[in-house]
Amino acid sequence: MKPAKISAGTAPTVSHDSYLTLHYRLADGDGSEYVSTFDLSPATLQMGSGQLAETLENCLLGLTAGARQTFDLAGVDAFGAHNPRLVERIARSALPADVELKVNSLIEFSSPDGTSNFAGFLRELTDSSALFDFNHPLAGKPIRFEVHLIAIM
Repeated sequence: MKPAKISAGTAPTVSHDSYLTLHYRLADGDGSEYVSTFDLSPATLQMGSGQLAETLENCLLGLTAGARQTFDLAGVDAFGAHNPRLVERIARSALPADVELKVNSLIEFSSPDGTSNFAGFLRELTDSSALFDFNHPLAGKPIRFEVHLIAIM
């Protein structure tokens, strides 16, 4: 484990490879909360490991332990713009028979080569097809990212 960057006489700050303990909350522009650790145990994560989106990690760079900060990010700056090419209608006959299809649910798929998984949000279901959105659920939405940085390890 690499120590946090420390300059003579200054507190350690978050760098690209820091280990952190923090509370965080993600909400959209309307205040609807998507995830929060504030009423739970704090999260521990390693910067650069993919546990947080890179845009959220960039907000943390340079913060010191004890910092409380709120970041308001435009939709394109948070999880990217909503890409209409990632919305796809799939014939029901092409979907696995053992998967329960419910509108407004996340369905996991295997990649064609079977080496990874990805998820699609089921937006619409008809007798013959299902409409999936493979964008991040927060793509295109403004985000409020609230952080209480407890420790830098």
